[in-house]
Amino acid sequence: MSEVKVNKISPRSGTTVTLGDSGDTFTIPSGATINNQGTATNFGATGSASWTTTVKTNSDSGFTAVAGEGYFLDTTSGTISVNLPAGTAGAVVAFKDYAGTFDTNAVTLVQNGSDKIGGSTVNATLDTEGIAVTLVFIDSTQGWLVTDDGLQSEASTSKFVTATGGSISTCGNFKSHVFTSPGTFCVSCAGNAGGSTLVDYLVVAGGGGGGGYGGSGGGGGGFRLSNDTCMPAPLTSPLANPTGLPVTATGYPITIGAGGTGGSGNYPNPPGTAGSNSVFAGSSTITSAGGGEGFNANSAGGPGGSGGGGRGSASPGPASANPFAGGSGNTPPVSPSQGNNGGAGFDGRTTNTQGGGGGGAGAVGGDSSSANGGLGGIGSFVVQAGFAGCNGTTGPVSSTRYFAGGGGGGTDCSGGSGPKAGGSGGGGTGSTGPSGVPGGAGTVNTGGGGGAGSSTPLTGGAGGSGIVIIRYKFQ
Repeated sequence: MSEVKVNKISPRSGTTVTLGDSGDTFTIPSGATINNQGTATNFGATGSASWTTTVKTNSDSGFTAVAGEGYFLDTTSGTISVNLPAGTAGAVVAFKDYAGTFDTNAVTLVQNGSDKIGGSTVNATLDTEGIAVTLVFIDSTQGWLVTDDGLQSEASTSKFVTATGGSISTCGNFKSHVFTSPGTFCVSCAGNAGGSTLVDYLVVAGGGGGGGYGGSGGGGGGFRLSNDTCMPAPLTSPLANPTGLPVTATGYPITIGAGGTGGSGNYPNPPGTAGSNSVFAGSSTITSAGGGEGFNANSAGGPGGSGGGGRGSASPGPASANPFAGGSGNTPPVSPSQGNNGGAGFDGRTTNTQGGGGGGAGAVGGDSSSANGGLGGIGSFVVQAGFAGCNGTTGPVSSTRYFAGGGGGGTDCSGGSGPKAGGSGGGGTGSTGPSGVPGGAGTVNTGGGGGAGSSTPLTGGAGGSGIVIIRYKFQ
């Protein structure tokens, strides 16, 4: 192999030097540098930059860019000002948002003398999160023009759950879909491990209807909640399952349980009716059971998500009835529990007859006494911001919303201490006779149980309908 060492190659005649023949290969060894001091043609795309790997920060603000180079700019700690080089036709510079913080701390591109940027004499600003831009100097009329830009998201390694259906709200990196009537949660992208693959749910069934004359309160609808997306304690119910549900790209039917009807009249007239189930038919179907019904007389409360209150005995009630127990909650059983038992009624064969309070998701219903119906059991709660929104009701824990409260028990005498409240979470108030006020209805879309009636009128309140809310990380 021959080797030629010279300091300069000049053409013998004309203005062109030809290296080799067609098909020949010239190798530039490792460590060698080609320093272009003139104009390069036919070497690939015009306007490409050679990127420097030393990241510039706000401590470098005011540096002057070199034509032909690209820079990674980190504005985490503050803004950065960059002086553009003197413009010559074909010169190129490029910039990339290193930390995704241009939207917080922008970059200012400062003109060099009279050189324009996009035909303007005003400095340019880069304030889009994650952006990369390439600028080429074309002439004195337009100056530096953007020839290429892009975002890191265009080459994303993370995919997030994407879905439609219900009423959608956004809070930070999370979306919530609220269903107050039947619908479909339609997933178009199931996400991946780098983004999100799971959804959280709140599924509340319809509350049970309250009993009639001196009757018992309806039970709150079943309350089922998950917390895979780390909703903060203590703002999320202790009943929350820590595991959410995986989804696939398909439609998931949503069923919203209706509240039960209130009972009307004295024993043996019909009691209230149980609430209906709410269902999120996901990869593992989540079903919350309707709240148990309240009764007029001579019966234990109905079973359900939370049980209805027990009714006190009234003539001609059986002699063994002292008192009737509340209905069983968490029926059918699930873990964590979806509700609690109703409170016991009071035997009124020799005195006035009072009904127990309906159970709530957070507590059992209150037992009745010789003069008062039982309080409705308190419901349970979920964080308001980013999940429940304005749905549900307020309760003892601030910044949360409550669901599935039990209905208050009824009182057929006039000597009680007043109507017995339903539990936080939409439970209706039990009536005290003779007041002329029927039992209060459970609040719509809370799953609250209906309050029981009194001696006048003999009518219990209807249970509140249920609700389904789905939450997931979308970015």
